[in-house]
Amino acid sequence: MGLVGRRRGVPGGAVVFATAVALLQIVFLVHPTSAQQSNGAPRVVPAEGYCSMYGICANRSDGKVLNCVNATKAVKPDTLFSTRIQSLCPTITGDVCCTVDQFDTLHQQVQQAVPFLVGCPACLRNFLNLFCEMSCSPNQSLFINVTSAKQVDNITTVDGIDYYITSNYGEELYNSCKEVKFGTLNTRAMDFLGGGAKTYKEWFAFLGRQANPNEPGSPYLITYRPDLSDSSGVKPLNTTVYSCGDPSLGCSCGDCPSSSVCMGSLLPQSKTETSCSVKMGSLKAECLDFSLVVVYIVFLCAILLWGLLYRTRGRTGFPSQTKPPKNADDKSNNNGNVPENSAQVPKAASSSIVQTYMSTFFRRHGVFVTRHPLLVLCASLLVPILLCIGLIRFKVETRPEKLWVSPGSQTAYEKQYFDSHLAPFYRIEQLVLATSASDQLEAPTIVNDNNFKLLFQIQKKIDDLRANYSGSTVSLADICLKPLSTDCATQSVLQYFQLDPKKHDDLGIDHAKFCFEHYSSEETCLSTFQSPIDPSTILGGFPGSNFTEASAFVITYPVNNKVETTGQENAKAMAWERAYINLVKEEILPMVLAQNLTLSFSSESSIKDELNRESTADAITIVISYIVMFAYISFTLGDRPSRLWALFVSSKVLLGLSGVVLVMLSVLGSMGFFSAVGVKSTLIIMEVIPFLVLAVGVDNMCILVHAVKRQPDGIVLEERISNALVEVGPSITLASLAEVLAFSVSAINPMPATRAFSMFAAMAVLLDFVLQVTAFVALIVYDFRRAEDGRIDCVPCARLKSSTVAGDNGGHQRLHFVARYMKDVHGPILGYRPVKFIVIAVFVGLAFASIAMSTRLQPGLEQKIVLPRDSYLQGYFDDLEKYMKVGPPLYFVVKNFNYSSASENTNQICSINQCNSNSLLNEIARQSLSPETSYIAKPAASWLDDFLIWMSPEAFGCCRKFVNGNYCPPDDQPPCCQLDQDSGSCSSNGACNNCTTCFLHSDLHNGRPSTTQFREKLPWFLDALPSSDCSKGGKGAYSTSLDHSGYENGIIQASAFRTYHTPLNKQTDYVNSLRAARDFSSQMSKDLQMEIFPYSVFHIFFEQYLSVWKTAIMNICVCLGAVFVVCFVVTSSLWASAIILIVLAMIVLDLMVCLSLSCPICTTTSDYMYFQIHSN
Repeated sequence: MGLVGRRRGVPGGAVVFATAVALLQIVFLVHPTSAQQSNGAPRVVPAEGYCSMYGICANRSDGKVLNCVNATKAVKPDTLFSTRIQSLCPTITGDVCCTVDQFDTLHQQVQQAVPFLVGCPACLRNFLNLFCEMSCSPNQSLFINVTSAKQVDNITTVDGIDYYITSNYGEELYNSCKEVKFGTLNTRAMDFLGGGAKTYKEWFAFLGRQANPNEPGSPYLITYRPDLSDSSGVKPLNTTVYSCGDPSLGCSCGDCPSSSVCMGSLLPQSKTETSCSVKMGSLKAECLDFSLVVVYIVFLCAILLWGLLYRTRGRTGFPSQTKPPKNADDKSNNNGNVPENSAQVPKAASSSIVQTYMSTFFRRHGVFVTRHPLLVLCASLLVPILLCIGLIRFKVETRPEKLWVSPGSQTAYEKQYFDSHLAPFYRIEQLVLATSASDQLEAPTIVNDNNFKLLFQIQKKIDDLRANYSGSTVSLADICLKPLSTDCATQSVLQYFQLDPKKHDDLGIDHAKFCFEHYSSEETCLSTFQSPIDPSTILGGFPGSNFTEASAFVITYPVNNKVETTGQENAKAMAWERAYINLVKEEILPMVLAQNLTLSFSSESSIKDELNRESTADAITIVISYIVMFAYISFTLGDRPSRLWALFVSSKVLLGLSGVVLVMLSVLGSMGFFSAVGVKSTLIIMEVIPFLVLAVGVDNMCILVHAVKRQPDGIVLEERISNALVEVGPSITLASLAEVLAFSVSAINPMPATRAFSMFAAMAVLLDFVLQVTAFVALIVYDFRRAEDGRIDCVPCARLKSSTVAGDNGGHQRLHFVARYMKDVHGPILGYRPVKFIVIAVFVGLAFASIAMSTRLQPGLEQKIVLPRDSYLQGYFDDLEKYMKVGPPLYFVVKNFNYSSASENTNQICSINQCNSNSLLNEIARQSLSPETSYIAKPAASWLDDFLIWMSPEAFGCCRKFVNGNYCPPDDQPPCCQLDQDSGSCSSNGACNNCTTCFLHSDLHNGRPSTTQFREKLPWFLDALPSSDCSKGGKGAYSTSLDHSGYENGIIQASAFRTYHTPLNKQTDYVNSLRAARDFSSQMSKDLQMEIFPYSVFHIFFEQYLSVWKTAIMNICVCLGAVFVVCFVVTSSLWASAIILIVLAMIVLDLMVCLSLSCPICTTTSDYMYFQIHSN
């Protein structure tokens, strides 16, 4: 996230043009301001028609020109010179106080500021007037006083001036420019032309500072004085200042939000949700909570009234419909082995045709299995074994976008469109180096020399890192993002020293602190890839804007990303990332800990690798759980003989082991079947379904074995098996069929992971049920025959003496403790009417409370929950939440932008003058004014605005052409200047003296290019390198902001405008920001009749949460409905089916509350899983 700001539209263009910015602000100041107080400067008496300085007398050692101290009378220019002055300075008429050379210098310098301000004509005009008046006004002496002069080659030159202005003039000038955007870097032009000034005094102080030799800035000091201390005849400058809302020089709403036509967004304001509440005295309750309490009280009163009426009827002689519970001595004809309630089940279902048929089927099935156990066992095992062959094609899907986003989802389409038409979002490798707090003290600042030196050591290790890929080595330079195809766009505080430790040694820590405040305006603070580095993206843990108190360094390495089709496109980057993680763990982390600092780190492939590691570790957990369940089954299924030796016969270890194997076969068979048909498995399937099927399988196995053991001993095994299946077979079938059907209908969910989970689970439960009523019953037959023969469990070849076994088999087995408790205690207690009332009241109350609390569930899936607890990413996510001060980038993508003259699309999108007040970019700027609801932090960077400005005749240093019509670069770029390889400076060589602007005002229609002009100049703009003379070049800055393939027909298929989200620290922030961006795009698409959609790298992972409640409720209702239908069909009892439905619904509600107490509502998968378990 740290380099979120430097992606599309920033690294390249912003880079160089930002340099231009810094240069231009200072160069154009050459005329107007600067100087140190020096020895005597002749005092000029203020008078109309007189100058304070006139002509150029000398040059500084760095080549900057110096004006002459000359109190001469203003000079009348010739007609040509007067016309030229009028073209730039329309307020200057008649005589002037500047020579042709001075005017040419002025013209050359201001051209660097024009691209920043031309989008707001009022600001540009006011800004130019400030320097036109200072340079050429005929009344210069009235408001300019030379306060310092120095001798250069025996000539007196200006070294410092006072520039008198009125406070009102300064305030209005500042107000007209303070909101003008600098779109390429999503910031204000004032950050570059005014050093981020917050008042006009700060702005003028910035403009008037004197630059040191070989540094950009004014060669002399200019002191702006808004107040007069004497009455010496000085008349402060107070010329007309145009408001940015002036209709004749109107600025866009993004540059002038205070304009009357821009007040308030034309979009409907996002409504803040106001919760309904009821207040009773000092108590305040939500309307839903209050309603549930009222309904619950009414329900209790109804139950009490019914109980009283029922009791009254009983006293008046009406027969009671409920008999008191029978005591424990009431036995059935099975000698006390079958509880009375078990004998009543068949009676309740005796009228059901389905259940009668099922009983008949299971009786015959039991007889057949008992007579042919080997045949049944082999035939039943053959099916899952054959299905397991499909595991040859077993594959695991680990790509998040393939797991949680359906192929037809909106975000999946938007991501595919963005990646294919523009470029995939870059890969992020990140380090967070921080100080740690101790003894309740705040963490100390990390900004000191020792930590910088440590950071340089870390940087060197990463630069020297080489990874092996297919026999070749890969370094960071091979894969990193290079906006201008030269240097990596590394985001680090070391960029203030251009990653050079020698510069750090020379300049010291104070230079970094200086750059924290002047990163956008100082050339010495620019990065190696020539872009300003915002300190908020490379520092963390600082209060407000006090960067020097930062407690963390955030270092980000952006790496090129590619669209994956075969899975090998990013293999080289992934190889380097794994080597990078190993380097950090083995070498860098010990270095950091030795300095009493903390370090967290991450790579683009870290999450995937850590999830794979967790799945491997979970395999051990699964094995252990199966062993534990095997021991539990063996203990539960076995008898408790009175003699120790008989335990070897009565135990069921081999039977329990066989049952666990059957469960494993059902899981593997399910995986094999779906693998054979091409469905990929997921980590959830591998980690959850084995436990799910094991739980269901163990339950059914216990039921079957105990049902057989409850049968009278006097009957043959064949009858015991058939009677047991008749007794429990329908209930097992009902439960299993309900589970299979519930999972099957859950597969309608479009989320791939949930759909795959439901399909695998349904098949596994179905196979488990089939194996239980076939193979496991056959195994029961073999086990009981073994026990009857006195053979030892697990060693059936050995046999105990018949006397030992027979002695223990005398008499009937007593009921287990739990069974006795249920029969003798739990059941009778629940039979009392007051107890029934209390139980119903308590659980209905819990259900109502669950309804109220379920509304407080928050959507989202915390990343830390799904990762191993010992993962290095746990600390990384903690640090991101703690230190990051910037949000992820947000792109608004316009499809099929029609730039032809006949279309209004251009004015519907742009945000400079003459653009529609409700244009897309103007509305984005308005939304950024309310970030708490829009989650938009800044106005958007716009290639369209910069392109229109670049083409404008006012930006005379940008779009230029040679006499032959070819593109002519700015004067500070080759071939217009000669580049000095040693100093890096470029001196003019006159090669471009004949270059002219691409267009005159008359060539444009209302300031807009024609279709042909747009089509011809767009490639020039995208290939233009930003520099001091023209900061609006699009190379690097906008290389991937539009799809210009096939643009010749007047349509640009995809065009992206970048802004930023506010910092998103919680899962709800991500969900709400996506919802807000979608709502905004939808409304803009409707208003502008254009197709617009938002895109951010995280959108694809959070789309499901926009409708998670709707999806969850729909699927839970469908599952409950499926269970109800199965129950009704099997039992033919509407009342019993309704009771089951109500109980299951209450279980789901209680489960949701349990989830809310531990974690957010992750996905409906968890609901489905637990619902299936409890539905049994």
